[in-house]
Amino acid sequence: MSVIEEIKKLKKEKNAVILAHYYVPAEVQQIADYIGDSFYLSRVAVDLDAQLIVFCGVGFMGESAKILSPHKTVLMPAADADCPMAHMADVETIQKVRAEYDDLAIVCYINSTAELKKYSDVCVTSSNAVKIVKALPQKNIFFIPDRNLAHHVAEQVPEKHFIYNEGFCPTHERMEEDEILEQKALHPEAEVLAHPECNQWVLKHANYIGSTKGIIQYATASEKEEFIICTEEGVGYELKRQNPEKQFYYPKSVPVCPNMKKVTLDKVLHVLQTGENEVHVDAELREKTKLPLERMLQLAK
Repeated sequence: MSVIEEIKKLKKEKNAVILAHYYVPAEVQQIADYIGDSFYLSRVAVDLDAQLIVFCGVGFMGESAKILSPHKTVLMPAADADCPMAHMADVETIQKVRAEYDDLAIVCYINSTAELKKYSDVCVTSSNAVKIVKALPQKNIFFIPDRNLAHHVAEQVPEKHFIYNEGFCPTHERMEEDEILEQKALHPEAEVLAHPECNQWVLKHANYIGSTKGIIQYATASEKEEFIICTEEGVGYELKRQNPEKQFYYPKSVPVCPNMKKVTLDKVLHVLQTGENEVHVDAELREKTKLPLERMLQLAK
């Protein structure tokens, strides 16, 4: 029996559901029941009837799923798959900013640790950040941890005053303006589609800026045939699946998240067989952390 056949067999036996982020390897996406970005998967995890969730992604994703669905078992195929940006803020700075500003909301990108979410007022994803920040009554916004997404949101919501943190996604930050210009020269008819975690020098060349799901939807709906994709290359699986006749190009360095790529079919099978790598969140932390996550789901409706 092949690895894929064994996964399907065990998934059925254990009434398990496999969730996969767009950035994990293509073969893992192929066996998933649901594929999506952070916001979509966080909603799916709540609505699922299944009691066993295998979350193919990085640490904060499994944490969020467990916080929102505490009575479900959440397994992470790659326990060491972490997101560096998720740690790029600190409680001391949050408290300092709270002391300095009245009428303040701490807006926490879902790509963050539970500890950071605990001290936040609301969570956001790249797909709903603009909508949620606009809906907040507070004038001052301390956006953590990603500075690039924060600047992008600030441009869309000029009526708010933003305080910036210095966090960033290493994979998106790595893309350089010269690489985009090189691809534009090679493919003059191609549109540039970029994730807002990219730096401003990349974003200024984008025809469209949006979440991973937004990039897929834009490319699928567009009459254009060629696109330069400025986000993690794992999105290519879904782009080609939905648009087999279109061409997708990437910056020369090819953006790859080493942590997302730690998720493999063998590891998915292993956790289904053993129940290892279960996500646990302390009850007190969960209670304090679920509030900003639930507020996100409410405001994003």
